Amino acid sequence: MNREDLEAELEREHPSAFAWALRCAGGGREEAEDALHTAYERILDGRAGFAGQSSFRTWLFGVIRRTAQEERRRGWLRVERLRRWFGRNSAGGPERVGADDAGLDLERRETAGRLGEALARLSGRQRQLMHLVFYQDLSVQEAADVLGVPVGTARTHYERGKARLRALLAGEDLR
Repeated sequence: MNREDLEAELEREHPSAFAWALRCAGGGREEAEDALHTAYERILDGRAGFAGQSSFRTWLFGVIRRTAQEERRRGWLRVERLRRWFGRNSAGGPERVGADDAGLDLERRETAGRLGEALARLSGRQRQLMHLVFYQDLSVQEAADVLGVPVGTARTHYERGKARLRALLAGEDLR
């Protein structure tokens, strides 16, 4: 794929790619923008090459997921190094990157209503699969490719996630 075609595909997929980057970055807009920017750089400079073994969208979402994971890990390592530098233990040191997520999640649940509350109670893998299938219109197979898991594992998480959502929305208290 030449650079013009690549740029056109990235532009076409940008709204969905940004939504997926938000999910991968834990909902933080700045983190999502950073991860997406880095992913686009990797793609455009050839460090991440599309081999055509899946759809472009599936491949792109995989690049974004891996990039967001790397960025979060780098942030966590930076905080850990600062803790060591200042000689603080985890109880007295700076908060771990992402510690604000609980507050953000609570705020989102309050504004998103029952569906948001139900989705928040799913496992991380189930939430990721639901997002990819329902919000990004990927098949379970494509979602499995993005997440780097076998399709059977993805199907299991998908079916369990749907069943749990049904029960939560029906008012059953599943802790």
